[in-house]
Amino acid sequence: MSLSKDFKQKYGPWVLVTGASSGIGEQFAHLIAAEGLNVVLVARRTDRLQTIVEDLRNQYGVEAEHISLDLSDANFLDSLLSACEGKDIGLVISNAGFGLKGLHHEIQLEKLSQMLDVNCRATLLITHSFIPKLIERGRGGILLTGSMESFFGVPWSATYSATKAFVLSLGEALGNELRRNNIDVLVLAPGSTDTDTHIAQGIAREDLPGLKSPQEVAKLGLEQMGRRSVYVSGFLNRQAIRILTKLPRKWAVTSMGAGVRKTIMKNRKRGRNSEPDI
Repeated sequence: MSLSKDFKQKYGPWVLVTGASSGIGEQFAHLIAAEGLNVVLVARRTDRLQTIVEDLRNQYGVEAEHISLDLSDANFLDSLLSACEGKDIGLVISNAGFGLKGLHHEIQLEKLSQMLDVNCRATLLITHSFIPKLIERGRGGILLTGSMESFFGVPWSATYSATKAFVLSLGEALGNELRRNNIDVLVLAPGSTDTDTHIAQGIAREDLPGLKSPQEVAKLGLEQMGRRSVYVSGFLNRQAIRILTKLPRKWAVTSMGAGVRKTIMKNRKRGRNSEPDI
């Protein structure tokens, strides 16, 4: 894959990627390193990060570093900023996140709080900390990984859809604020993607229509930097959102909730747990 000619000039020489130990985050790292940019990778799983960093160095000849952090930890930010000190980071990819499916009151409060911290609080802190640095350098970008669920409150996925609505609103607003500073902001809203996230929630691959590979989703996201502020990956996914947004909101919410509930019930019968250990 080759991105735009000025991608490296605008977003290099360093890129920060959170949630980089698997799935879309890992593919962001590979695609960016293939363009000759250096990367700082953040996730919890040290062993996975070490393997990915070694692969990036060997395959692409770039500098690659990692820091093992749990973004639900209240004090993660100081460690992150320390790891990035002295690096001219031009692109911040806030990709870390996870979802929980089920009735809101039946999901453990501790896990819901952790999801809120990772999906919302960490995104807020990271953007707030790196925006001044991007403004000072006079160019750069921010990519936030959202979700198709961000457009509606989704029953049986209430808190997750709410956290992604926060990401969507934040990204749209920041894109408008930072345009004058030559900083691109994109909210990438993936549809069904073949990642560990769905497996952890007990959702089988066969129950996910239009499933895309993490590499395809990451590539589409990077290609849209500087072109728009929100991008739903996949033609059928974009069509689905267009249709749902034209319906009375009550109908759209009910329809999405029914689909999630059906999938959860089917997989519970198969013995799959819909509350991952995080």
